[in-house]
Amino acid sequence: MIRLPFLDLSWQTESIRSEIDAAIDQVVTSGRFLSGRMLPAFEEAFAAYCAVREAVGVGSGTDAITLALEALGVGLGDEVITAANTCVATVTGIVRSGATPVLADVDARTFTLDTESVEKAVTARTRAVVPVHLYGQCADMEALSTVARRHGLWIVEDAAHAHGAEYYGRRAGSLADAAAFSFYPTKNLGALGDAGAVLTDNPDVAEAVRLLRSHGEKERSRSVLRGTNSRLDELQAAVLLRKLDHLDEWNERRRALAALYCDALGDTQILLPEEAAGRRHVYHLFATRVPDRDQLRRLLAERGIETIAHYPVPIHLQPAYGALGAPDERLRVSEELSGEVLSLPLYPGLTDAAVEQVADALRTCAGRAVSR
Repeated sequence: MIRLPFLDLSWQTESIRSEIDAAIDQVVTSGRFLSGRMLPAFEEAFAAYCAVREAVGVGSGTDAITLALEALGVGLGDEVITAANTCVATVTGIVRSGATPVLADVDARTFTLDTESVEKAVTARTRAVVPVHLYGQCADMEALSTVARRHGLWIVEDAAHAHGAEYYGRRAGSLADAAAFSFYPTKNLGALGDAGAVLTDNPDVAEAVRLLRSHGEKERSRSVLRGTNSRLDELQAAVLLRKLDHLDEWNERRRALAALYCDALGDTQILLPEEAAGRRHVYHLFATRVPDRDQLRRLLAERGIETIAHYPVPIHLQPAYGALGAPDERLRVSEELSGEVLSLPLYPGLTDAAVEQVADALRTCAGRAVSR
């Protein structure tokens, strides 16, 4: 039996191995592993790629959310609205800023924040909204921005899934007061370990993040803010700088593979990802919606095909965050998605033949799952 993994990280590294080796060698030779030349070079390049004024490298995507909120003045006593069907890291980042997360529901087709649910969640304590550009597609930023302006709220994009995604011609990272990116190795633009960045057009916010990421020090041994240790190191910056040159090519391959899946499964009952009007999906994940999800995963695994359920437990049903539930079935869609979302293998090194293999198996197994 041929086994097909959900993700093969070795492919990406090997495809540009000589460039990565050269980048690492350059850092090792320089003898500067923190605060050298690679970090500002990557920050400048990534800011230009996303068409914003400032990018500030930090230690992780979670840190990026925390530091972006802190730089905007959000903290203890404030509320921050985000989606219930997201990676727990989104909420971790909010909690670490001192603010209280408030969960809103999502759209049943795009899986991104539902504007009406956000509006209902606003209180006198709300200071910010963190929309998640889930699975590679931007949230409806125009509608969310209208709500934010009406209530005087900041918006911080959680763009961990959205490197290169677009909303009406503007790239993720340029759509709000600030944006948080993760460069975890599985991302469309991934480092060789943890890494992140805050993007903004506001120089004051960027300067605050630079201070906060390094103990609040404006100069050596002189802290002007109560900061933390969240520096993006030179090795990761060097690798990301080289990988950035390939991001658009890799995203186009993701889009081509997604189109193959959609062609092969378009006549089934499987709900396929939908690219909403004005948005350019970069398919960090190819997340379908199916009944009998867990049984279907087992049947596919029997055929050697690895899949993943994103996200099987919504935030408010996790033990650490049970107090965040909302009344009146306000998180109904998020709860439904937690039992139905099935992510299929998709990464730039995947072959067309592999997509056909997965699609054929899915068509067969979906029928078996329903009939049992």
